[in-house]
Amino acid sequence: MTDKILQTAIDQWLLWDKNEKTRQQIEELVHKKDMEQLRILLLDRQTFGTAGIRAEMGPGNSCLNDLVIIQTNQGLVTYMSRVFDQLKEKGIVVGFDARHNSHSWAQLTASIFINHGVPVYLYPKICPTPFVPYGIIEFGCCAGIMITASHNPKNDNGFKVYWNNGAQIVSPHDKGIQACIEECLEPWETSWDTSVLQMSPLKKDPLPQVMDSYYKYLVAMSYDRQLNANTAIKFTFTPMHGVGEEYVEHAFSVCGFKPFVKVEKQKDPDPDFPTVPFPNPEEGKCALDLAMQAAAEAHSGVILANDPDADRLGVAEKLPNGEWKIFTGNEIGALLGWWLWHCYKHKNPQCDPNDVYMISTAVSSKILAAIAKKEGFHFVETLTGFKWMGNKAEEFMKKGKTVLFAFEEAIGFMCGPRPLDKDGINACIRLAELVAYLEQIEKRSLSEKLLNIYSTYGYHVNRNSYYLTHDPERIKVLFNRLRNFPGSSIGYPERCGTFPIKHVRDLTVGYDSSQVNKKPILPTSKSSQMITFYLENGCVATLRTSGTEPKVKYYAEICTEPDGMDWAALDEIISTVEQHIIEDFMQPSVNGLLPKPV
Repeated sequence: MTDKILQTAIDQWLLWDKNEKTRQQIEELVHKKDMEQLRILLLDRQTFGTAGIRAEMGPGNSCLNDLVIIQTNQGLVTYMSRVFDQLKEKGIVVGFDARHNSHSWAQLTASIFINHGVPVYLYPKICPTPFVPYGIIEFGCCAGIMITASHNPKNDNGFKVYWNNGAQIVSPHDKGIQACIEECLEPWETSWDTSVLQMSPLKKDPLPQVMDSYYKYLVAMSYDRQLNANTAIKFTFTPMHGVGEEYVEHAFSVCGFKPFVKVEKQKDPDPDFPTVPFPNPEEGKCALDLAMQAAAEAHSGVILANDPDADRLGVAEKLPNGEWKIFTGNEIGALLGWWLWHCYKHKNPQCDPNDVYMISTAVSSKILAAIAKKEGFHFVETLTGFKWMGNKAEEFMKKGKTVLFAFEEAIGFMCGPRPLDKDGINACIRLAELVAYLEQIEKRSLSEKLLNIYSTYGYHVNRNSYYLTHDPERIKVLFNRLRNFPGSSIGYPERCGTFPIKHVRDLTVGYDSSQVNKKPILPTSKSSQMITFYLENGCVATLRTSGTEPKVKYYAEICTEPDGMDWAALDEIISTVEQHIIEDFMQPSVNGLLPKPV
């Protein structure tokens, strides 16, 4: 006998779902009496996480499909109607990437809001994710929605929400939206009908104005367009089968650069990502092979790569020995942080550093803190994710402060205050301008400049990576073991290999042994796992779960003062710490964790 709860869920789905494909998939499972799979698909509903929802496309409440998108929009418009008095005057922005279903879900989204009397600035074609938060500020809207799964594999998609400040939503909005979704599960009479988009005056095209404003903004930020035009460096760019090609091409043009070398097999949008199963420049060589081939054929010295929705930036440089140096997110953060401070001082020679801020996350390199300490501006640390950094940046801006830069180690960079989110196009141009400056003014490569930054501000050596797991229970076992570590008198591990642990911070349960009251300064969240170990040798190591992917990530960094450089010794220490994090703390073989693809 099928239990009553599951049968109710089946009946409800078949009653409400008007998409023939997903409805038939549920019907086939019912016919096969595959109750276990039906429970997985129907009894676990998507909940708002990192600024929205992201999941595999398919039938049922646990996946993304037409019905879940409709329910999500019904809940969102209901919540926004309660929060914003002027929702029907100010409207929202809606964008979409090149993934399967992104266009149709953007249309469903726009239709539901328009049928509710809300103006919708709907991009008429695929656009970069940064164009949505940029458009919110440009048009003074109440919110923005981007249909994207960013760099996830091809079977995933997502529904990303930005608030009226142009930053990703944070609590309590996520909980409020979720509650309204659960109130509005039954599709409204008009929710499946997108015909309103054909003639409604509430549908507006934001693209011409955003293109004009955004690219003027890029040009206004330029250090020296003549340096850009004169550089002998050839750049190779890949959008990873995503939306970035035409938008970065236009950015190169307006900022004075010669056209970049194209990666022919990756330049066109393709939702199946035929050349990269993990379309993320952060994956390193396995994601950049084709770009390296194109660069070698064109004698190009620098590779720039966006992920499929163009909000992240990867960078690689050809070394004198012919090998490629793929920069980590922390290294790109060091380069861009130094560059944006240099540009700001150049344009504002009488500036007061005390009014300037840079921001990074708790798991990113502390190189910005070192630069800030020497240069006199402020550095602030937040929880992981741009939803925290974007909203923190807005706090400072409301006080009249200048926010120059924010970054996270996962190759996300916010260069300037618009938008209040990571932007792979702006970061791409800023990095290219740094290359042009270094070539003509300092006569250095990016790799040489990175060493110069370390020798000036202090050496920061990092080891970051991840393991894959699709079993939430194994994740719980892993982190519960770290809180009840074998042989420990304090619960948490007391050593990492031979290195004593000085303090532990657990942002899941709200514990920090370094604080008098044992309470952490940063916010806590029971919905995600994150434990940081502060070793007596100065190394900081963090383990956490990803908010958007089935990953357990680890991060380790050791820092020294500029005159304390012994690179080989630091590298040996961090490598040993990394080994013990993996073998002693994560235990991949015991917990069924799969290594990062090579």
